[in-house]
Amino acid sequence: MAHFRLGEVLIKEGLITEKQLNNAIEFQKKEKGRIGEILIKLGFITEENMISALGSQLNIPYYSSENAELLKPQPDQKLDKLIPSDFATKNIVLPLSKNMNSITCAVNDPLDLMMIDNLKRLTSCEINLVIATKAAIQKAINNFYFANKKEDLAGTSMLDQAVESSYAQKSIDQMITSTKEKHEATELSLDKLIEKAGEAPVIKLVDLIIRQAIDERASDIHIEPFDNKINLRYRIDGHLYEIPPPAPHLHLPIVSRIKILSKLDIAEKRLPQDGAIVAKLEDRTVDLRISTIPTVWGEKVVMRILDKAAVPLELSQLGFDAKQIDTIRKSLSSPYGLFYVTGPTGSGKSTTLYAAVSETKDPSKNILTVEDPVEYKLDGINQVAIKPDIGLTFAAALRAFLRQDPDIIMVGETRDIETASICVRAALTGHFVLSTLHTNDAASAITRLIDIGIPNYLLTPSLTMILAQRLARRLCSKCKEPYEPSAEQHGGIKFKSDLIYRSKGCDLCKNTGYKGRIVVSEVLCIDDEIKSILSRNGSYTEIKDCARKNGMLTIFEAGVKLVEEGITSFEEVCRVSVDQ
Repeated sequence: MAHFRLGEVLIKEGLITEKQLNNAIEFQKKEKGRIGEILIKLGFITEENMISALGSQLNIPYYSSENAELLKPQPDQKLDKLIPSDFATKNIVLPLSKNMNSITCAVNDPLDLMMIDNLKRLTSCEINLVIATKAAIQKAINNFYFANKKEDLAGTSMLDQAVESSYAQKSIDQMITSTKEKHEATELSLDKLIEKAGEAPVIKLVDLIIRQAIDERASDIHIEPFDNKINLRYRIDGHLYEIPPPAPHLHLPIVSRIKILSKLDIAEKRLPQDGAIVAKLEDRTVDLRISTIPTVWGEKVVMRILDKAAVPLELSQLGFDAKQIDTIRKSLSSPYGLFYVTGPTGSGKSTTLYAAVSETKDPSKNILTVEDPVEYKLDGINQVAIKPDIGLTFAAALRAFLRQDPDIIMVGETRDIETASICVRAALTGHFVLSTLHTNDAASAITRLIDIGIPNYLLTPSLTMILAQRLARRLCSKCKEPYEPSAEQHGGIKFKSDLIYRSKGCDLCKNTGYKGRIVVSEVLCIDDEIKSILSRNGSYTEIKDCARKNGMLTIFEAGVKLVEEGITSFEEVCRVSVDQ
């Protein structure tokens, strides 16, 4: 980590250009301050994106604002004594947990090596880092340090003191006995483990967990072990919800049952594993992708549910308006070119890509896809899953595809210059190529491709369309609540409708106020005007302004339109938009 600088990381991730970094450095000389704060101040990048990029580049866990509950220090570890409040406040660092000679801390700037070195000296511990935004850490610091102080001022009860004293007097022998019993309870022989995993109650329990998740329209199942408990959570419409969990002693049999079904190594608990299950329901087949990781309390399992029947693979059913669909279909009818879908993780890019490929399906066309992994199996389309461990990368598959007489090629993700270069070359030599990128909006996808090394003179003739999107939750049709909007209430936004709707909550939507999701998108057609700007190396702003002048709605504007139609709420549009 020591050899990275923030500016270099952001350029490498394609979030800023070298020119923007130089502008920020010049600004820093005059105004002082950290380079990251200056880049945010100048509007070159958002804090969330900067922190997320750092986490990805440096392989450090990133706790987003949606996961703020993770920024809660472990109780009863005296972490506030280990790292005093003044050090935490000054350096924006929050201790989260301590395990033997190692402490996990949330920081805002993982590249501040001097601060991390001071932290090591202060705690006499090895430091494990997670990163989060400054605001999220500051809020957690206030909750942790200053809430505790208020409680201290109020005084502790006699009962609290007595309980604390009794724990302090617990003998070493008792602790050893307790630990030994616990160890024996969790470590079963392989034969017994397989036997328990095959018992009827465990089989029924795993079936029930999966079936209930499918019925609830969940996209993921999380089974998480902790001290004396299991957490069971379903991700529904992009949000995680806690479900009443099974008893703690069932964790090992449940994990073993899932491993047996997904053909994983039941004896291997030290390393992450990936597998798959095909679940057959009454009238359909559902694919499940299985991932296990070893945690301090045991193996955590995540099951990704890929239910083709529940996901509409048609553009008309995803939420695009009629004008956007016409524009997309016109681009897809082109005999060659480069079509990109862009957005953050979890924004529905793969689903849109599948829907787009389905639109182009024709017996007279040879369609090949390379994916990581193949999420939905499409009839009549040749699909390849990458296997980097044997050299089958996106780039290697693409090179092979060009010798397979393709008409249409779908690339799951453009991750590097090699893949991008082959995509552009394929588009220029008479093939139609579809792929995805991770950028905030459509216009920034162009600057990302240029920044990673694709020259303008190749990009200009190859690009046909860039589609940026997010997923917004639909308001529950049963309980959505109408109200009269005011400009003051909504940041000056004036709606065309006299009434718009907000979430309320009922039995149908499980009191969330939302049920289902809809695409919110901006569709950037690469017309002659955009190509002219590209050919003379025009800026991101010029590209976006030109597209808007020609009728492109930004993600926020498209979201406002959905609010006016009563499909989603203004709060939900603000949550998923980047250009409020």
